[in-house]
Amino acid sequence: MSKDTHSKVIGYILWIFGFMGAHRFYYGRQITGTIWFFTLGLFFIGWIIDLFLIPSMDRDADRRYVAGRADYTVAWILLTFLGVFGIHRFYLGKWLTGILWLCTGGFFLLGWLYDLWTLNEQVSEHNQLA
Repeated sequence: MSKDTHSKVIGYILWIFGFMGAHRFYYGRQITGTIWFFTLGLFFIGWIIDLFLIPSMDRDADRRYVAGRADYTVAWILLTFLGVFGIHRFYLGKWLTGILWLCTGGFFLLGWLYDLWTLNEQVSEHNQLA
């Protein structure tokens, strides 16, 4: 059985803002997260359906990503609220890019968007090296 990497509680909290794709990004579903963002959760219909899909998205994320020293939920909270300052990058030990994000507003927000797409993989990579 795989180790729990993502939280259902956080998934449901993010679902509240899910019409913007937050919970889908958290569970590593970047393409549909982007679609949800631009279509308001597939015109709210997909958002409502996701209420019932979160347990399976959580199981899939737990199987897909590597548990370890860095916590996915902490990394996502840091990215969400302090991402333009690079705090999540400091948390993952990426000091040079953390400083770059800090001095440039998340590398002019493009780096923040990149991290929105790749944060789960970055945490898994960090945990594999630890």
